Amino acid sequence: MSALQSLHILLVDDNQHMRAIASAILQSAGVRSIREVSDGAAALDAVRDHAVDLAIVDFNMFPLDGVEFTRLIRNSPDSANPYLPIIMMTGHSEKSRVYEARDAGVTEFVVKPITAKAVFDRIQAVIMRPRPFVKTEDYFGPDRRRVNSPNFRGPFRRSTDQIEIEDAGSSAA
Repeated sequence: MSALQSLHILLVDDNQHMRAIASAILQSAGVRSIREVSDGAAALDAVRDHAVDLAIVDFNMFPLDGVEFTRLIRNSPDSANPYLPIIMMTGHSEKSRVYEARDAGVTEFVVKPITAKAVFDRIQAVIMRPRPFVKTEDYFGPDRRRVNSPNFRGPFRRSTDQIEIEDAGSSAA
């Protein structure tokens, strides 16, 4: 994991104790550049003012929470980096919260209490297996489909879906 030493990570959580735990986990893997802030508004300023390769943000914060931070990063016309990988951290893993974060454009999701393995798995996912970004009328962010199943028969919503089906059919012949 020494390859992580060149990453500039923004750590956003209103709980200083949680930031200390997450920071210690990141440092144990060799991350040397960790900028800590306590809410989404400060995080927006940090993204504007500093090079950030990855943000790890808490769900619940005041005055600006992690979901709204993500929406602003993805959709604001003056966003410093709309493609910024964002890992959402939360103690609330209800399906509705996972969907809310996903629909805001979060790249990955990790549930508290966090473990080193869970954090590194998510970091590896955003670096080694980045998902393409999708832009629709009401969404901009990483493709929410994690797997393109060859057995899925529709409904297809993207222009590339038909091409993938045709290619799969011709290679099966």
